[in-house]
Amino acid sequence: MTLNIQQISPVLGAIATGADLASGLTDETFEVLHRAWLEHDGVLVVRGQALSHEKHIEFSRRFGDLDYHVVTQFVPEKYPELYRVSNKPGEGGKYLGNPQAGNHWHTDNSYLDPPAKASLLYAAEVPPVGGDTLFASMYRAYETLSPALRKVLDRLEAEHHFENALSNFSTFKATERQIDATPPVRHPMVTVHPDTGRKSLYVNPGFTTRIVGMNADESEAILRFLFSHATQPQFIYQHRWQAHDLVIWDNRCTMHYAVQNFYGVGTRDLYRTTVKGDAKAA
Repeated sequence: MTLNIQQISPVLGAIATGADLASGLTDETFEVLHRAWLEHDGVLVVRGQALSHEKHIEFSRRFGDLDYHVVTQFVPEKYPELYRVSNKPGEGGKYLGNPQAGNHWHTDNSYLDPPAKASLLYAAEVPPVGGDTLFASMYRAYETLSPALRKVLDRLEAEHHFENALSNFSTFKATERQIDATPPVRHPMVTVHPDTGRKSLYVNPGFTTRIVGMNADESEAILRFLFSHATQPQFIYQHRWQAHDLVIWDNRCTMHYAVQNFYGVGTRDLYRTTVKGDAKAA
């Protein structure tokens, strides 16, 4: 088959067909995919893949070193590089993966220093309807702010904390050890992408807790505005999953949201790898 890449949204995102990741890619073919990922604002859907855990991990490593998720309860045995997102029940009725993963706007691992570069999510099984993932362009979010506000934000840092998502968006509780392993970190509110040179807004409702140097009222008001601004419909691509999709997104310039509207409809079973970031977010 011939590799074909098409734009799937006027905002961000492209879809690639005709690639067989499990069979391995030449450096030239990988470069075509990588370039499309960057040129389409950090979201690339690679359709129709039959990926074992080993092949998923192997392909992910072409983007860089992989991270290990702090929540080990949902890490498949023998595959520490993977994180399972699933409403599939196992023995005793316990879910085999995290069924609530991503049910809010967030950027993967922004609570780490350095934060994540990319995520690669593979759909082993999807419900017949529901369970879409929304992606927001943080390039567009930054570029459409007023010049005066951009100038202010360019100089600011914000704090990110893993526990924030647990406290506000999830019934899942991490262990004390997992929370202790992820203390608050600070990142610039505006980052410069190392490959594209474009600036993007780097805050998210899931993990960003406050703006450094501001009082609580000021910080909350500005963050609330930025979160609302960044998630306007004109900045969003809604991905309708098909089984065997591999979606690759750039955490340096996107946020995403897994819509939790599939319970009682069918099984949603996915596996994610996360690529470590560079030494600095900017």
